[in-house]
Amino acid sequence: MIIEMLETPLMQRALLAAVLVGITAPAVGIYLVQRRQALMGDGIGHVAMTGVGLGFLLSTNPVWMAALVSIAGAVAMELIRSYGRLRGDMALAMLFYGGMAGGVMLMHLAPNGSNSNLTSYLFGSLATVSDADVTAICLLAGFVMLVTIGLRRHLFAVSQDEEFARVTGLPVRALNLLIAVTAAVTVTVAMRVVGLLLVSALMVVPVAAAQQITRSFKVTFVLAVAIGTVVTLAGTAASYQYEVPPGATIVLLAIAAFFVLTALAAPLAKRRARALSAAEDGVAAGCSVEAGSLPDARHATNGVKV
Repeated sequence: MIIEMLETPLMQRALLAAVLVGITAPAVGIYLVQRRQALMGDGIGHVAMTGVGLGFLLSTNPVWMAALVSIAGAVAMELIRSYGRLRGDMALAMLFYGGMAGGVMLMHLAPNGSNSNLTSYLFGSLATVSDADVTAICLLAGFVMLVTIGLRRHLFAVSQDEEFARVTGLPVRALNLLIAVTAAVTVTVAMRVVGLLLVSALMVVPVAAAQQITRSFKVTFVLAVAIGTVVTLAGTAASYQYEVPPGATIVLLAIAAFFVLTALAAPLAKRRARALSAAEDGVAAGCSVEAGSLPDARHATNGVKV
């Protein structure tokens, strides 16, 4: 079955896209989780729908058009977050729902638009991944990994504490916008495999799963990317074998990984606690032995008065 799947051009494109999605989504999602913006990907997915509809209306590649529109929407979200006060949440709501409604309307007006096309972008579809889509996904994924790995120290500092990052001289506003743009590009990368309505889950759930058993940012990053890659490949293969929706399958596998690692978290925490306690006892015993081995002051002078 595996050999047959790998020999199919359709599945070759789908598996390549799945690997790129599995790597990029958690790589960006870890910064969003750190910033407590776990649902930002969902909002960008709504806005990207307008780009998809505009691509069909103008007879251009919907992936590139969705990338442009979602980047503009992500920048608008970040500016609203930075400058918005009382009405900021209402502005974001109008942006999200307006983006989705605009996409549906544009898809309806497009001469080659249809409900099947709309569904494939909302929930993902392996059968519709073309060579042009794979090329666009590869280029966009390269940009995402260049940013998330090359600037990881700066992005982590901004995500952890904006005020501290500002004091250290980092360009906080520019880095915040870069995170938003990278998230928008990631949504575009993932929409052909997972779908616009489910992409946010793949950005967040692998990170949440990794955090159950890790303690450092670096290890969490690596494990989240590994989980994302495994579940996207497994979900894509299951979709081909059992004819189930790829996006839903991938997200359900990611949630299953979360519960498995959550179940393993308690025993691992107890093991760490025992190891730490044993290490502390060993240090204390070593100090006691060392102290007890010191010669008594009365004997150290060999009877010579000091």
